[in-house]
Amino acid sequence: MGRPVKRIQADADTHRELRRRARAATSTVREKERATIVLLRLDGKGVEAVAEQLRTTAKRVSVWSKRFEENGLGGLEDKPGRGRRPSIPEAKVARVITEVTRPPESRKRWSVRSMGRHAGMSHSTVQRIWTKNELKPHLIKTFKLSSDPKFEEKFWDVIGLYLDPPAKALVLCCDEKSQCQALERTQLGLPLAPKRVRTMTHDYTRHGTVTLFAALNALEGKLIARTEARHTHVEWLRFLKQIDRETPKELDIHLIQDNYATHKHPKVKAWLKRHRRFKSHFTPTSSSWMNLVERFFADLTEDVVRTGSFASVGELVRDIEAYLAERNANPRPYKWKAEGAAILDKIKRARATLEKAQAA
Repeated sequence: MGRPVKRIQADADTHRELRRRARAATSTVREKERATIVLLRLDGKGVEAVAEQLRTTAKRVSVWSKRFEENGLGGLEDKPGRGRRPSIPEAKVARVITEVTRPPESRKRWSVRSMGRHAGMSHSTVQRIWTKNELKPHLIKTFKLSSDPKFEEKFWDVIGLYLDPPAKALVLCCDEKSQCQALERTQLGLPLAPKRVRTMTHDYTRHGTVTLFAALNALEGKLIARTEARHTHVEWLRFLKQIDRETPKELDIHLIQDNYATHKHPKVKAWLKRHRRFKSHFTPTSSSWMNLVERFFADLTEDVVRTGSFASVGELVRDIEAYLAERNANPRPYKWKAEGAAILDKIKRARATLEKAQAA
């Protein structure tokens, strides 16, 4: 009978960090190998089995297993003074890292080649340094922090409808997607094929626009929708009346919507006052990300509008209606999973960072 496999253990946080190291594109080959060795050992595999799976030696598996047992994650690091000495002076490396946020006056950002010329090294070396330190000057993320004085009140009102919807009521996420363009490409594109991506011409003919009004049932994922040539309060009222017709009369209707002036027009308010089963809930200003119907609009844009070629507005409308029919035949709700407190903490940190940057 063989000797029992010696088990090693680790807490959940250590497990997560090991998995990150084993998968991250920024991890070195050594880091990935060592993390994988420990993960396999934590799964209960013996030294010989791990060595065979990773095509390495049992001694190597044993060494890193023992170092992890003795020193945890720190034991997987190289000891000081070991390995090949860096060929690039530390001062140069520090310059590439610290000056990445200070491009020359004539530019808004550094490229790897311009930084390479500036620091006196190859562009591939600059790329390795930036990758190792997770610096990505070529990328920009858009954002806008809400300045709504009632932000938290509106935030919890909307989140509450997602996480704890009221009984005997429908929660509808409503908005309009305006300016859906019917663009016809000037030439026929080539279809997707092995070793060839799908193609379309960069130029097009405009045939007009259409506005899509949509109300997404937050619980079921079904949509009530209509298309219109314009998006004034007149069309919005027609849409509200359609919702009234197509929903059970005994249910209250909670409308989640943004602060667009059309939604607060006096005639709209008067109609809502007469139809008391409709309850309005407004997202904070500059916070359209809280309205789940925006996720549907993003899918519609990717699946139909952006990649299509339409000879007329009517053709675009037909494709949109076909997409809606398919979605309603097999509805898929978008589930809100993020914790409200965590979102607020993130927003507060962003505000503090922005205020610090403005004061500098």
